[in-house]
Amino acid sequence: MANYHNPVQHLKYLRQSLSQNTEAIGFFMSAGCPLSVSMPEGEWPLIPDVENLTIYINEQLKDNEKYAVLSTELSKAGKNNKNIEDVLSFLRSLLSVSKGGDVRGLSEKDLEGLESCICKEIVEKLDVNLPGQETPYHRLCKWVRSIDRKVAIEIFTTNYDLLMEQALEDLEIPYFDGFVGSRRSFFDLRAVGDNLIPVHWSRLWKIHGSINWYQEEDKHQKKVFRSSEIKKDASHLIYPSHLKYEESRKMPYLALIDQLNQFIRRKSSFLILSGYSFNDGHLNDTIVNALKANPTAMVLGLMYDRYEKKSETGGTIERYPKAYRLAENQHNLNIWTFDKAIIGTNLGRWQRTQNSDSDDPDLLRFVDMQKDEKTDASEDLIKLGDFSVFTNFLKKIIGPGKEETNV
Repeated sequence: MANYHNPVQHLKYLRQSLSQNTEAIGFFMSAGCPLSVSMPEGEWPLIPDVENLTIYINEQLKDNEKYAVLSTELSKAGKNNKNIEDVLSFLRSLLSVSKGGDVRGLSEKDLEGLESCICKEIVEKLDVNLPGQETPYHRLCKWVRSIDRKVAIEIFTTNYDLLMEQALEDLEIPYFDGFVGSRRSFFDLRAVGDNLIPVHWSRLWKIHGSINWYQEEDKHQKKVFRSSEIKKDASHLIYPSHLKYEESRKMPYLALIDQLNQFIRRKSSFLILSGYSFNDGHLNDTIVNALKANPTAMVLGLMYDRYEKKSETGGTIERYPKAYRLAENQHNLNIWTFDKAIIGTNLGRWQRTQNSDSDDPDLLRFVDMQKDEKTDASEDLIKLGDFSVFTNFLKKIIGPGKEETNV
């Protein structure tokens, strides 16, 4: 096993891969990305992570007696009450068997009311705007529009906020998200499956739903629609749970999961993951199975922070063990943390070597050298796992003359 990887060499490969206009390039954005948006003092984060979102919702619903019952039953079942996704999964599992009687002291009406309350609180917290037009999201969008492409850029996200939509529209970048129409946009399965959209339109696939998706009864059928505005009291299509495949909700979810699968299976496809911690088993299976079927594909996971973190006992433990185990067995799934990487199934620390590439100033600016004050030893760090740093890397690829040089 190699004990080091040359950061300049791999940054050069990344730059070359992202400079292609004829290959399938995609981004997978998850919960960590909104944390990279700079905010005024006291206002960060723009959107909290899952744990802090759960704390917020628990506080908002602390006086709700039915929610207290749900929380008690959640603990009895050994579920994680610090993760709102687990709370929703548990609630919906109870709702699926609540017809005709109470379940764990809660009626079907109670459970439906709780689901509506939770989703309403999520919408309230996530219905925010990006501060200005110089955010990491805008930098990604500037890169998207920087050259004419023969293959459309595809952006997959598990986030239900509208930050990506805002950035695309701020920069007037056309995109398709699976919905068509202007009054009450509906999901067009044929357009999604047959790829009937112009190449210059980027694709935005919101795998876990969105705060502006909702469900309505239409001619005695439940259908999914998208609104241009947030509907406060709608039946929101937010589904971070194992019941994503439930009959009335499954069409968008399964179609968009299939888009992810098809993208990775395309020849020489390149997908970059940002802000994703590999805690969704179904998504992990989709990614890895597609990689196994297509050896020419490459998925690069850019992970925030170092390879290990301190444990409660004072030692160290792996920060993203699920990601590491997958990458150790799948040659075309690479994982980069700040201080180490798994590349081609080989774990190694970042360490520069002396060669002709080592003096590339555009790449060296993304290699941080840190010294240990006690031992005077130095280490190289690549911090592209910070979505803000990564989008600065994209901005540097654009180069002068292709985009605004004064931003």
